[in-house]
Amino acid sequence: MKNNDNNVLEKLEHYSNLFDYYEPLFTDKQREYFKDYYFYGLGLSEIATNNKITRAAVFDTINKMHNALDDYENKLGLYKNNILLNEYINNIESNIDSLSKEEILSILNKMKEVN
Repeated sequence: MKNNDNNVLEKLEHYSNLFDYYEPLFTDKQREYFKDYYFYGLGLSEIATNNKITRAAVFDTINKMHNALDDYENKLGLYKNNILLNEYINNIESNIDSLSKEEILSILNKMKEVN
């Protein structure tokens, strides 16, 4: 797979993950365009035709959503915090037999600090 293909897949995964957390913050139309583009694989021209708008308007909306998603994540960190909490949980689950009560409590206290 080419480097460019990896970048496209990483971008798809990145924005899809962020969208899962911040979807309610967008308008119905923004959500529709985003889902059409990322989840249903429609091109900008197809989305534009289906919604009777210009391709440039769809492109602009998607780019503004990228910026907003990155901004929300930078400010709120919901996705990053969820990843961190899952790492703590996995650590406990995979080492439950070897962790002392104090170690488990220490991990749980770290989880409380995630915000």
